[in-house]
Amino acid sequence: MAIIVNLDVMMAKRKISSGELAEAVGITPANLSILKNNKAKAIRFSTLCRLCEELGCQPGDILEYRKDDEE
Repeated sequence: MAIIVNLDVMMAKRKISSGELAEAVGITPANLSILKNNKAKAIRFSTLCRLCEELGCQPGDILEYRKDDEE
């Protein structure tokens, strides 16, 4: 996949658990896990905005583009 989700890195930097973040953002822990494990096919901008608000970061801190041959 070309888009890598670095959500676990930001969560570690902010010392927030999956359960806390899921509750704060308003998504299920299962959906947060799907995002964290790069299994998501898409993310709503509203969810991305809430993640950035809760983590105090920019979308580029969470999402990274890599060419397929760089994985």
